[in-house]
Amino acid sequence: MRRPERAAPPATITEPGRTTPVHGEFDVVVVGGGPAGIMAAAAAARAGRSVILLERYGFLGGAGTAGGLSTFCGLHAKVHGEHRRVIHGLAGELLERLDRLDGLSPPHLTINDGILAQAFDISSYKIAADELVAGSGARLLFHALAVGVVMSGEDVIDAVLIESKSGRAAVRGRIFIDASGDGDVAAWAGAPFEKSPGLDGMLYPSLMFRINGVDARAAGERPWRTVERLMDAAERAGTHSFPRKKPIVRPQRNPLEWRANLTQLANPDGSAVDGTDVEQLTHGELQGRRQVLDAFAFIRDNVPGFGESYIVDLAPQIGIRETRRVLGRYRLTEDDVLGCADFPDTIGVNGWPVEAHVAGTVEFRWQRGENPRGFNQLPFRMLVPERIANLYVAGRCASMTHDAQSAARVTGPCFAMGEAAGTAAGLALETGVACGDIDVAALQDRLERAGVYLGREV
Repeated sequence: MRRPERAAPPATITEPGRTTPVHGEFDVVVVGGGPAGIMAAAAAARAGRSVILLERYGFLGGAGTAGGLSTFCGLHAKVHGEHRRVIHGLAGELLERLDRLDGLSPPHLTINDGILAQAFDISSYKIAADELVAGSGARLLFHALAVGVVMSGEDVIDAVLIESKSGRAAVRGRIFIDASGDGDVAAWAGAPFEKSPGLDGMLYPSLMFRINGVDARAAGERPWRTVERLMDAAERAGTHSFPRKKPIVRPQRNPLEWRANLTQLANPDGSAVDGTDVEQLTHGELQGRRQVLDAFAFIRDNVPGFGESYIVDLAPQIGIRETRRVLGRYRLTEDDVLGCADFPDTIGVNGWPVEAHVAGTVEFRWQRGENPRGFNQLPFRMLVPERIANLYVAGRCASMTHDAQSAARVTGPCFAMGEAAGTAAGLALETGVACGDIDVAALQDRLERAGVYLGREV
């Protein structure tokens, strides 16, 4: 007797209604503990507001810790030929804490020696970020994944929904700051956003790793150039194939340890792995570890000084460079970046060039001119999303075009955006206006008094 065919499972499941407990009510709720979220929470708390910072991991730092980045990019600009740190304010306090923990390396030249970056110790960064946020009076809630919002009207967020080992809960707030990187809160609330197509559009992610046991003396001067030269030669000879050109292999605080940034994660069709798609994220993690093993074996077997080295750490997650870009009252453009644009509502600056991770390589585009100023101002309006009255967006999901985001997504400008958003939240609550309607001159005055460089004087 033939067995009856089973019906296909339904595409959806209807859950029963539920009553969700409120975890707490706060003046300011910050979602995401990366560089923008760290500064937003600290700034809002210092404005005298009750603040909670929701973070899905058990530590802060975002790409710098969970992504294994271990280098601050964008703290400096090349201003008329002079390398100068242009990110200050709370970022300066964070660097001081890192220095006291012996967690900072001197700034080093990168991108064809065109601009400075600063390596740091990842464990020290976790501790310094804890101290800065908690010491400013903000409350931290780790292991809390934001999963949705509850609206009290078409344009007002009432609460963020979280899931944790304690179950589902709601966190109420008066103002929300989306520092999630992916624009999660803004998207759930109905703010419009853009997302580049995965193929020939979105920036490709990477999986970072660290190498220990390096003989720095045997490696010689500038061994990162040796790595690039040997990899290029192996590809030309047809003995090896690497996922991307322009590998970055640099020493850390202790020259025994080096960071490696040379993977590129793509779907089977060649499109960039999408950080908002769990299936693609899983594929990227698996692919990344395979790429790491292949690249490390080549470096160990071919580069002087690396013969006894080993992989000491794989980043906890792949590093996502771009997903949603929320549409705000102004969208920063590539012309703004390359033309070193000024804005009357500046809240900080970006000195990093366009760094486009395209299929197979990394393309850099520098500020225009023979002796450019080297930075563009960041307008307050890029933090103000359309349609939602009590929300700021800060970090790589702020209002930027794809090409501008390729520059201003790095740590330095994210620090600046976060501090501005947290300070603005305090001002909006103080004056009782919507997030986009604050007195920008007053905001600028508070930022400058806090040590922030707005780029109005060179």
